[in-house]
Amino acid sequence: MVAGTKDDPWVLTTAPGTSQYTMHRDEAADPPVWVCQVGSTTLRYRLRAVEDLHAWLVERGDWVPLGAADEKKPAADGTVESWGRSPDNPVGGWYGLRSGYRGRFGMYLPPLLEAMGLVELTHDARNNQVRALP
Repeated sequence: MVAGTKDDPWVLTTAPGTSQYTMHRDEAADPPVWVCQVGSTTLRYRLRAVEDLHAWLVERGDWVPLGAADEKKPAADGTVESWGRSPDNPVGGWYGLRSGYRGRFGMYLPPLLEAMGLVELTHDARNNQVRALP
């Protein structure tokens, strides 16, 4: 079992299987965050993103497209990415915290939820989807 700490991070792969990255919790940060390390790039997402995203997926009750997009690009409606930056989500906006790197929520969070056993994720070359496990 992975501890999800800096010394024992989750080693994950994007849904299409094209990139590997790590995620670990930093509960001492303000606010507490998931630290996502992709090569030399570090992204930070609110720690509560896992619980909030899972609850939203349970509420949706069906497959939801990932829709990963960079911060400066619009996210397709109805996707995990659009929910992760929506003023209607539980934090009232972006779960990503590092300015310029707040996007890609739909790319990096769903594989973490899958590794935790919370969701089912497709692994196609494009247009992947996620749904909550019962």
